[in-house]
Amino acid sequence: MTLYFLLKTVHGLLAVVLLGTVLVGLFFAYRAWKGGDLQQIALTFSSLVRLDLWFITSSATLLPLTGLALAKVGGWPVGQLWLWWSTGLYLLAALCWLPLFWLQVRIRNRARKALRDGQPLGPQFAAHLALRIRLAVLVLGVLVAVYALMVIKPL
Repeated sequence: MTLYFLLKTVHGLLAVVLLGTVLVGLFFAYRAWKGGDLQQIALTFSSLVRLDLWFITSSATLLPLTGLALAKVGGWPVGQLWLWWSTGLYLLAALCWLPLFWLQVRIRNRARKALRDGQPLGPQFAAHLALRIRLAVLVLGVLVAVYALMVIKPL
């Protein structure tokens, strides 16, 4: 196994983990919201926060490192336009993920507090959840664009 193939495999697996975690998060957040059960919302968002911390943080941190190593080993000049575009889009996805994660933590904490106090969730909760889902869809779309650039490598 060559170093290039090893890096490409690791980079691809990290990309699958990142995209898969975003998809899973989007699906379960939407499902919990539509279900309306407060306990399910609290459990779902507790799990989503952990998933983001474990999988998105690690894969999102390692992806640029393996990508840079892959470009170096593959002999691609880092000044290529598709690399710049993919880097810019990747940074956009990261900037969208930060408020998304903050919203998840707020939703989790608000649901836990509502459960503990026996209170319903306030109207602000639905707005936070809708924004969280919109941001996740945006991140998903941007990541798909990044992956398309990585596969197509237009010159």
